[in-house]
Amino acid sequence: MIKKLQRRFIMITIGSLALVVFILLSSINMVNLYQMDHKVNGAIKILSENQGVFPKYENGIGSISDQKFGFSMNPETQFQTRYFVIKINKDGSIMETNTTHVAAITQDNAIRYMNKVQSSSKKSGYEGIYKYAVVDEPYGSMFIFVDCRIQIQQAVSFLLISCTIALLTFLLVFILLSVFSKKAINPIIESMEKQKRFITDAGHEIKTPLAIILANADVLEMTSGKNEWITSIRNQINRLDKLVKNLLMLSKMNEDNVKLPFSDFNLSDAVIEIAFPFEIIAEKNNKKFMMDIQHGLKLHGNEGSIRQLVSTLVDNAMKYSNEKGTIKISLSVVKRRVKIEVYNTTDKIDKGNLDKLFDRFYRVDSSRSRETGGYGIGLSVAKSIVEMHHGKILVRSEDEKSICFTVLI
Repeated sequence: MIKKLQRRFIMITIGSLALVVFILLSSINMVNLYQMDHKVNGAIKILSENQGVFPKYENGIGSISDQKFGFSMNPETQFQTRYFVIKINKDGSIMETNTTHVAAITQDNAIRYMNKVQSSSKKSGYEGIYKYAVVDEPYGSMFIFVDCRIQIQQAVSFLLISCTIALLTFLLVFILLSVFSKKAINPIIESMEKQKRFITDAGHEIKTPLAIILANADVLEMTSGKNEWITSIRNQINRLDKLVKNLLMLSKMNEDNVKLPFSDFNLSDAVIEIAFPFEIIAEKNNKKFMMDIQHGLKLHGNEGSIRQLVSTLVDNAMKYSNEKGTIKISLSVVKRRVKIEVYNTTDKIDKGNLDKLFDRFYRVDSSRSRETGGYGIGLSVAKSIVEMHHGKILVRSEDEKSICFTVLI
């Protein structure tokens, strides 16, 4: 249990941290890329407005600037920016090819880049490491290509560095959590262990006086005859005995090292066997009991606990169904999983509290529970049995006048 809680604590913390770091890294790198692209666009805009050259820098102040992300003209801009320009007439003939501001491109290479851009019919974008823009001019068109290799290298380098730092942060947090998480959850573990130990000890201690009271009731019945008081004593003893058994079972199921013996058994026969006595009880109480059981279904699991699961759900449906109500139990296969459904009509049920039905000692109607002999723990046992079989149990109410429990194993 300690290791299980420790693992869960570490996974939740690491998962939360991963989500935060992922959002942070994505945001920072996206802003960095936008800033890079924005600065290149600023340079292209200046070139497009000045016939493919940078204007003269005057009075020590940039004549053209954009302060959104820090782009501005300075004395070094024309020397720092690597670019080439091609101008063509309206008939497609080349007027001018200027490659003096870039060393990696010859005139033939520049023309090849221009031809690729022309064939794409796009006005702007990236062609390899070059950001381009096609500017319409009175004489024809001007193609501007700006070398972005430094910006791309910086963006990739920033991405790798930020991811490396994030990975190292995760590793450090994981180590720290592994070391200190046990200390952090120790108070919770101790509280749970004390609770389990109390339930186990109390359960065993209660069994003895219950057995004595039951024996005394038998003696009273033999000496004075059967009467309503002795019957009431027996009923209350049976209720307490059932409660103790369920509490002990829950406590046992919550232990990590406890594994139920699994084997293959005929689930269809088991469900029919369990449901048949309830059908007789339903007839006596003028209730409609229906079974839709697919025959021949087998399950690999613990037969005893599965039988208890079905019995608990059907018994719950019988107790809380309305007068002349309907109870239906069905068994089928859905996507290679066994599905058990137990349905019953009822007077009224609040949809908002359905999930609480699996809480220990939760009862929708306390007065009704006293009448039916319930403690509000049966569904908790049912949920634990399903989880031990790596399945899931769901509850729904479509009209607030009926309820359906669905088990998938």
